[in-house]
Amino acid sequence: MQLSNSEEQLMQHLWKLEKAFMKDLLECYPEPKPATTTVATLLKRMIDKKFVTYTEIGNSREYYPLVKKTDYFSKHVNGLIKNFFNNSASQFASFFTTETDLTKTELEELQKIIDKEIQKKKK
Repeated sequence: MQLSNSEEQLMQHLWKLEKAFMKDLLECYPEPKPATTTVATLLKRMIDKKFVTYTEIGNSREYYPLVKKTDYFSKHVNGLIKNFFNNSASQFASFFTTETDLTKTELEELQKIIDKEIQKKKK
């Protein structure tokens, strides 16, 4: 199941806050803030998709994510690799390193990360 762009934006706020009431979520948005009804509709859809749930506290609902940010984006990236790069991580890496404006320093940092993962796999 996938989140729409507006649901994903709301989810980013929820991941950052970990738990939040409607007013907390509205405060996260820049001006002009969305209407409360808009955020409520997004939350309802996200609850239906099993991304979010809530605890009732008095007359209020405290919302919290059911899906970890890393799990969501891992699935997202793996889907991207599968659908656009013939399920080839090396094709994705080639595209990522040649078609983005990475600096030499950023490329060197990526190389260190890859080298570190290679060492872990050797153990």
